[in-house]
Amino acid sequence: MGKLDGRVVLVTGAARGQGEQEARLFAAEGASVVVADVLDEQGKALAEELGALYVHLDVGEEENWGAAVAAAKEAHGRIDGLINNAGILRFNALVDTPLDEFMQVVRVNQVGCFLGIKTVAPAMEDGGTIVNTASYTAVTGMAAVGTYAATKHAILGLTRVAALELAHRHIRVNAICPGAIDTAMSNPAQLDPNADVEGMSRALDELYRKLVPLGRIGRPEEVARLALFLTSEDSSYITGQPFVIDGGWLAGVSVI
Repeated sequence: MGKLDGRVVLVTGAARGQGEQEARLFAAEGASVVVADVLDEQGKALAEELGALYVHLDVGEEENWGAAVAAAKEAHGRIDGLINNAGILRFNALVDTPLDEFMQVVRVNQVGCFLGIKTVAPAMEDGGTIVNTASYTAVTGMAAVGTYAATKHAILGLTRVAALELAHRHIRVNAICPGAIDTAMSNPAQLDPNADVEGMSRALDELYRKLVPLGRIGRPEEVARLALFLTSEDSSYITGQPFVIDGGWLAGVSVI
């Protein structure tokens, strides 16, 4: 038996990266997965492979959320879980960040998470689970990604408030805080069909060997396993908490 047998879980940003691996793992564990993304071609292909439902979902659009929930309930009759995974990253010093760029990141990362909770929780079965994707930068600072870090800090606040407000329905809400993970966000070579993706991954491992105690960049499959833990009964007494998955990066820097 799978850890998610009989459960219906909607995963945003599921067409690639962490979301894709979460969708794959959840399906393997028995869940009926709803693959949600704006990347329709990739999302539909993944859904077809998994025998899952695909929904087009721009997480910053409230109407899109309503349509996604309606489609999920029409197909499966219920929703038991939500993975608020969709997110974007922009590099800029705070003083050089245009307001339009700031608001673009807020719209996807912060507003998207808010709308997910707001729209899905009322339609969710009691005893459901919500996992919000925050970041290593939600619990510390990092130069040149101030807008991203601000939205990820906000997600932790949303997580804690939602956990308090939904506890009476036994809906658990937690956040995962990945460090550097080998996805298109950290490794743009994955978006270039002519690039040496494996070579870039090795280069990233070498870079993070000096920064991360475990000596390498993380893999999206590892993040998916944490999301599975927080979605399954294995975490039945955990809510309102951030879970850092960063290879020890936050622990500090060794000088030896």
